[in-house]
Amino acid sequence: MKTVKSILVLMIFCFLPKVNAQESGFNQDTKVQTKNELSYYQQRGLEDAQHEQQFKVKSKNEERVFWKEQKQYEKELRKNNRRAYNAYLQGKKEGYAAHHDHCDNHCDHSAYWYQNAGYYYYGYRQPQYENRTPRTSVNTQIGVGVPRVKLGIF
Repeated sequence: MKTVKSILVLMIFCFLPKVNAQESGFNQDTKVQTKNELSYYQQRGLEDAQHEQQFKVKSKNEERVFWKEQKQYEKELRKNNRRAYNAYLQGKKEGYAAHHDHCDNHCDHSAYWYQNAGYYYYGYRQPQYENRTPRTSVNTQIGVGVPRVKLGIF
C-alpha cells in the first residue's frame, strides 16, 4: 500500500509542472492573438478613414446612405467586441488627425462630411472653409424700480 501511494505521489509531482507549462503557453498564445486582432482593427480603422477622406459622392442621398452604413458597422462592432471597437476608433482618429494636418482649403469636403468627421477628430467640428465672423452682442441689464408705499397705523 505504501508503494502505491508513493508511486501515485511521484506521478503527480512529475506531471504537475507539465500541465502548468501547457496552461501558461495557452495564455501567451491568447495574448498574442488578441494583440494581432487589435492591430488588425486599428489598421482597418486607418484604412476606412483614408477611404472616407477620398470618397467622392454623386448626391447627398448617396452620402447619407454611406455614413449610415458606416455608423451601423461601428455599432455592430461595438456590440460584438468592445476592445476591437476601441482599436478601430483609435485607428480612425489617427487617420483623421493625419489628414487634418495637411488638409486646408484645397480639400473639397461637404458639410455633412465635416459633421461626421468631427466625431473622430475635434479639429473638424468647425470647418475651416467657413469664414465665420464672431457675433457682437451687448448684454444690458435694465432695472426698473417700483415705488414702495407703506401705510402705518401707529
